[in-house]
Amino acid sequence: MAIIEELRTPLYFAAGTADLAVQQARKVPGLIEQIAAEAPARIDAVRNTDPKAVQEKVSAQAKEAQAKVTEVIGSLDTDLKKLGESAQHLALRGVGVAAEYAVRAREAYEKVAEHGEQAVRQWRGEAAEEITEIAIAVEPDPEPKAAEPEPEEPAVKKALAAKKAPAPRKPAAKKATASES
Repeated sequence: MAIIEELRTPLYFAAGTADLAVQQARKVPGLIEQIAAEAPARIDAVRNTDPKAVQEKVSAQAKEAQAKVTEVIGSLDTDLKKLGESAQHLALRGVGVAAEYAVRAREAYEKVAEHGEQAVRQWRGEAAEEITEIAIAVEPDPEPKAAEPEPEEPAVKKALAAKKAPAPRKPAAKKATASES
């Protein structure tokens, strides 16, 4: 039974992923319309931008970044022991972060699998409803047969049971042979 459960969860995950993909795909036409509506204004904004202003802004950001790099390099601790402790601390922190991400990934996996299970149940329900509708249309319910009335007296019940049950077989009598007499 455990093997079946181990197989179901990935299948439900796949079904949930497919269902979520369909939900996201339904949003695409609206996004395309929005982009098409906003595109002319954005293109005009790019065309009307002064290249010198962009160059000055990029240059200022590059100088800022260079100053920060110089500051960081100047403040680096050259003591090897402290660097080792820092590396060990960062490694342990990285392991903790990785474990946290693993837990989050498992939770997300289970949520998608649960969503898939619900989607499969919904799909099955819709299919069952369609099949039922088709079956009713093709072959309506037959008229119910009249049920035999239940006798209330025990003697009558026994008589009916004896009447329905085959008679028990009796063992065949032994034939006497000449040597036995």
